[in-house]
Amino acid sequence: MRWMKIVIDTDAETLTQTIDGVESSAGLFTKKAFEVVSREWVRLGFSLKYYHNLSWFGMPFLQLPEDLVRLQDVVYRIRPDIIVETGVFRGGSLLFHASLCQALGNGRVIGIDRDIAPADRETLGRHVLGPRISLIEGDSLSPATLAQVSRLVGPEDSVLVILDSCHTNDHVARELECYSPFVTEGSYIVAADGGVMIDSADTPRGDPSWKSDNPLEAAIEFIAGHPEFRQEQPPWLFHDGELTENVSYWRGGWLRRVR
Repeated sequence: MRWMKIVIDTDAETLTQTIDGVESSAGLFTKKAFEVVSREWVRLGFSLKYYHNLSWFGMPFLQLPEDLVRLQDVVYRIRPDIIVETGVFRGGSLLFHASLCQALGNGRVIGIDRDIAPADRETLGRHVLGPRISLIEGDSLSPATLAQVSRLVGPEDSVLVILDSCHTNDHVARELECYSPFVTEGSYIVAADGGVMIDSADTPRGDPSWKSDNPLEAAIEFIAGHPEFRQEQPPWLFHDGELTENVSYWRGGWLRRVR
């Protein structure tokens, strides 16, 4: 584990970072300082379950709001006919996707999970956005589940996929192989949460194994064997200033189909 110390001097307007005895400094109001502080904020928020206290249209979700804002940029730009998400928790993220589809006047959502509570299924079914959501209860990797997805996706549908179920390297690697064929050119498959797992491996809620066993490693391995995909952070639709990196749980997990 790395030893690190951060000192913020508001009088001198500097941020000094010491990593394993090596010290470096930057102006407090600079891109470098923002990236250092943001990383620590993400780690601290993850450890304290900040993202466990959020909801969308009345249902909880487990996402960093920054990631959903960036996802909204992508959905607005590519306007997928189908958004597939593996791992749906209580359904808040499905409602988020469905609300974007509703606002755009196009699109449907497919949510896949091993266990969907009857109460949550009923709530989603009765919700004003319910007609845009299809639920599949089952292992995301099972032939039966994949067959159901295939039946719900039309031959002309454009498709965006978000992988947010089991976060082991092995499981995500297999999901990438199974769900990447659904992704249409110009769209994305997202291996969620690899970045935050790596960064939070040494926090109280983390696990040292996350440094190597995480969705980001699976995404990197997948890209090496699939030249039709490119690891690529989606462009910001509006960009004013010198910042270039998302504050994100999904760092490195965006894979765009280029052909």
